Amino acid sequence: MEHKMLKYRMLALLVWVTAFVVTAGDSTRVRVGMAWQPNEAAFERVIMSIEAAGGEAVILPQMRPAGFEYDSIALCGKYVDEMGVLLQKYADIVKRDTYQGTNTDSLMRGMQAVVFLGGGDISPTLFAEPQPWHMLADDSPANATRDVSEYLTMAYCLDHDIPVLGLCRGMQMLGVVSGAPLIQDLGNFYDEMGINYHYLHREQRDAEGKRHYTPHDVIVKDRNSLLYSIALQDTIHDVPSWHHQVVGCAENTPLRVTGVTPTDGVDIIEAIERTDKTFALGVQFHPEEAVRQHVKGSDEASRFMPLDEAVAYFKMLISAAQGRATHEKN
Repeated sequence: MEHKMLKYRMLALLVWVTAFVVTAGDSTRVRVGMAWQPNEAAFERVIMSIEAAGGEAVILPQMRPAGFEYDSIALCGKYVDEMGVLLQKYADIVKRDTYQGTNTDSLMRGMQAVVFLGGGDISPTLFAEPQPWHMLADDSPANATRDVSEYLTMAYCLDHDIPVLGLCRGMQMLGVVSGAPLIQDLGNFYDEMGINYHYLHREQRDAEGKRHYTPHDVIVKDRNSLLYSIALQDTIHDVPSWHHQVVGCAENTPLRVTGVTPTDGVDIIEAIERTDKTFALGVQFHPEEAVRQHVKGSDEASRFMPLDEAVAYFKMLISAAQGRATHEKN
């Protein structure tokens, strides 16, 4: 326990050291990869956050399982069902072989840390215990091409102890690769329990059919955690939130739940960590959205966590990469 607490204190100290080290020149900047996805516009706020923390943001190449066939960027149609979900027999191959037999090692060369972004729902065939697709017409369709690329990337990072930060879907991918189940829709989850859900984690669509980020608080469960070493408070106020899926539990996995949001009588998981890794943290909320709104001077920025608190997640990731690199040199 004392060893773990010392590790987190050292990481907190490195946050401040990194702010000075990375400004010494481009050669000293930590290269932070962003897991590939087809929508390049989605990278903007994460690039902004990495650069605000002093890192160099790099969009990673697409990772492809050995032997899978592609039509340009997308997986060929034989790999997915009519909903775009990865078919079970191919999901089983991805889970079994991950990046083995691929060129992932060369594609990841030079990456010192990786951020996994938010976005659409993950094919439930990739879960350790597969589930049927939720079949909700109102939510993001499955994107099996992105799913397999991120699964390979996450598996590689965890196997090679590359520091990772998962944001929303990215936290869910950390959970899926680590063997955790997902709740595919909070509305259905509460309906099945006979509880009235008040949609704390994202707003319902407005009259124009638009949806917006909503603020809520996160309770830090353990002061001896990465989450606390970043937040430095027992309650993280006004995190930007936009999700309908969450990690269901961490039992029988190497994950630890370190943040929750009490919601209509149930603690919804908001942060998970891999304590067997240098830095593997997933948060269900979006600090990068708070960064974007503050940097761009949005009128909505005051609704969400302060800029320095949001940037701290990326500073800690960079600090962990710096510390790991120093340790390897020694």
